[in-house]
Amino acid sequence: MEVAANRKENIELIQLVSFKVGKEEFGVDILKVQEINRMLKITQVPNSPDFVEGVVNLRGRIIPVIDLRKRLSIDGKEHDAKTRIVVVDIIGNIVGFIVDEVNEVLRISKDIIENPPELVSQIDSDFITSVAKLEDRIIILLDLDALLKKDEKELLEEISN
Repeated sequence: MEVAANRKENIELIQLVSFKVGKEEFGVDILKVQEINRMLKITQVPNSPDFVEGVVNLRGRIIPVIDLRKRLSIDGKEHDAKTRIVVVDIIGNIVGFIVDEVNEVLRISKDIIENPPELVSQIDSDFITSVAKLEDRIIILLDLDALLKKDEKELLEEISN
């Protein structure tokens, strides 16, 4: 009995924010997420990459907003009442990502996380760190730091200044 109790205490848990983009469910480390907002008025920025929707004014801070559907090469769709902007920190850059809906905050065991299979989805595997296999679904864990290349991060910095 005592051994089983010790095993339970040694299970390492991580917290994720899970959200949907298209048919896929994704998760990101909750420590990277600063806040989640309903859709805001987005101001377009000329000559920005196609996946950059524009910028928003968030309590006096100008934050670039990226359409995660476009970034992950998923067919577009109209924003609706469930659409959210997830504000995250990517290596010191504050960026908003448009997602179809935010599901929940999950605490999962690191035991259920595996390397992604070759063809986990249509998404560029460079953006995927791993997959979490829950009882009833699979959550694709995104590497936020890899979502933007160095020159794209620099461009977003310029946009938000």
